Amino acid sequence: MAREATMGSKAREERLRRYWDRQSVSYDRQMAYFDRRFFGDTRSWICGQAAGDTLEVAVGTGLNLPLYPEGVRLTGVEWSPAMLAIARRRASELGVQAELYEGDAQALAFPDAAFDTVVCTFSLCAIPDHRRAIAEMVRVLRPGGMLLLADHVAASAWPVRVVQRLVELVTVPLGGEHFLRRPILQLPGHGLTVERHDRFKLGLVERLAARKPAA
Repeated sequence: MAREATMGSKAREERLRRYWDRQSVSYDRQMAYFDRRFFGDTRSWICGQAAGDTLEVAVGTGLNLPLYPEGVRLTGVEWSPAMLAIARRRASELGVQAELYEGDAQALAFPDAAFDTVVCTFSLCAIPDHRRAIAEMVRVLRPGGMLLLADHVAASAWPVRVVQRLVELVTVPLGGEHFLRRPILQLPGHGLTVERHDRFKLGLVERLAARKPAA
């Protein structure tokens, strides 16, 4: 039974990977709309706080690549090969030095305490096990390092959350995209302290900077 469950999980993940490969063609156009209407300056807010050895988890098509400060040594991982190909092309066109790898946010192929900063924008909503992904981000973050997260989350008002629940009936089976997650709730269990935090657009959008304990 356990083996069948594992096989079922793998099959679902491969189906979702193919879904996001297909989405890569229109992803930039879709995100441009959401950045303009909902997310505002969030990408710059997040990337502007990165420093040192930085890992971007779920780098997607590389929309954040031009937003990092000088001096950041950037590594990115992406689950979708099609999106990763676009990110690599974008990095080349921009002249951005970045090591971009295919990888799984739920099992990062890096040693413990490898990065000063870990970034993830608008992706934890679609990672199958977001709790495991957050645990992996914390694991590879150095003591005293900064975790920078932004996503659409469960709204502040319950009527909006009802709508989000209805939307999930379509989006979760189709592309694994969740609307009722709140990554910030996972951070105290990892000992992280939230230093900066914004939540806006009826609580639909949340961005934060959290520090890993130095000891």
